[in-house]
Amino acid sequence: MSDFIQADLDPGAERHSEDKILPGVVYGLYLLGFTNGLTFFIGLIVAYVQRGSAGPVNESHYTFAIRTFWLSIAWFLVGLGLVLFGIPLSLVLIGIPMLIAGVVILSAISLWFVIRCIAGIAYLVRGEAYPRPRAWLI
Repeated sequence: MSDFIQADLDPGAERHSEDKILPGVVYGLYLLGFTNGLTFFIGLIVAYVQRGSAGPVNESHYTFAIRTFWLSIAWFLVGLGLVLFGIPLSLVLIGIPMLIAGVVILSAISLWFVIRCIAGIAYLVRGEAYPRPRAWLI
């Protein structure tokens, strides 16, 4: 009986949980961004603002979301550059491989972005920190 009372008085025995709403909102804004484009940037701003005051679990999700955004922007620009450079060159058939590569990169980065958001949501729902927030893959 005394162990039960002692466990109730021990502040370390209580599991600390962080709010899951704002990281979930960031992931939701990212996914919604495919319909309008603006909410990608709103989600990024929310992640940057909240990262400094977040606990360790939410901080990993915000870092993961920020890196997801910037890595996808970098690869989007590569794919877009290949498409834009390949379009005029495809008139002489030299640009077709560049055009195809650009479209493949744009499609792959979109799929990669969605998978990373879903993976982040899965860890968030379980109340876990994202294990590798600075990783390039998932």
